[in-house]
Amino acid sequence: MPVLVHVGVFSVARISALFGLVLGLVWGILLSVFAIASASVMPGISAAGGPSTWLGILVILIAAILGALGGFIWGAVMAFLYNLFAGRVGGVEVHLI
Repeated sequence: MPVLVHVGVFSVARISALFGLVLGLVWGILLSVFAIASASVMPGISAAGGPSTWLGILVILIAAILGALGGFIWGAVMAFLYNLFAGRVGGVEVHLI
């Protein structure tokens, strides 16, 4: 079987950033829905078009950006460590068709 002994650090970081972006969007949407729902039951706060709506959108954007940034950094670190370890103990066996 072929053995994967080296991965491109930047290419893994880019893919990890995309995964982080998607997960950040999911978490941001969930958090904003809960924030808007909780604000709508508070007396004197309007959920539709008010500050809570803009806060929900801001939460989604921040979560997506931080998710992508964190995914990029985590992917780069993991790819670097993989290359370091695979060079010493061997890589991952891959079955290709």
